[in-house]
Amino acid sequence: MGKKTGKNIVIITGASSGIGQEFAMQLDGLLHRTEEIWLIARRKERMEELAKLLDIPVKVIPMDVSDEKDMAVFGKTLEFEEPRIRMLVNAAGFGYMGRVDELSIEEQAAMVRVNCEALTRMTCCCLPYMTENSRLIEIASSAAFLPQTRFAVYAATKSYVLSFSMALREELKKRRIWVTAVCPGPVETEFFDKAERYGSTLAIKKLTMVPAAKVVKQALRDSRDKRAVSVCSLPIKGFHVISKALPHSWILGMMGLMYGAGKTGEK
Repeated sequence: MGKKTGKNIVIITGASSGIGQEFAMQLDGLLHRTEEIWLIARRKERMEELAKLLDIPVKVIPMDVSDEKDMAVFGKTLEFEEPRIRMLVNAAGFGYMGRVDELSIEEQAAMVRVNCEALTRMTCCCLPYMTENSRLIEIASSAAFLPQTRFAVYAATKSYVLSFSMALREELKKRRIWVTAVCPGPVETEFFDKAERYGSTLAIKKLTMVPAAKVVKQALRDSRDKRAVSVCSLPIKGFHVISKALPHSWILGMMGLMYGAGKTGEK
């Protein structure tokens, strides 16, 4: 076995596209004491192309974060290299729109495995290597703010991420590790290519869509400022306030009326 590196690193999951890829791009010019970025996703070729665009040295780790064997190998890699993790960005995740009784059990269970279980495993796996003033960024969603019909399991998984992040933040304060849950609305990424396989999102939601670059820029600013939650764009900040002020049953009823009025079509 070779010598342990002990490098200062940043780890990004879901790094082959969307928000994860954007984090790598924006962090590339901001990391002064970091020696390497570890990119994690299933699509090796995508990450290798991304690595060519970055100035900072990159370790490409093709793996499935929801696969226990892959996570075991990753854990061994951490044990061997003993890095100092300055930031962990858990951006791996996906969702399907559609009624619970229309989506397959396998698809819904997969959302729970990736969005909840894998995120928790990755977080716990990395925590022993995180140092004082490290940052932990968990990608949740504005869907975490309340239950959502035709997006029930996805919204529930993101509620888990938000709740987990808030509690973990309190637990890690003594270690001075700062946790931020990122809760964007619709983002211009490949997410909707998979999400809308069985149904379309409400038209009013699509009007609030923002570029991934804007979400990541806000998230990095909020993480730097040690904020618990990062919410991008005024419409979504307004939605956050409304979700706290109004009964969820009333909001769900309004959403049901919108679907019933044909403002979105199911495929």
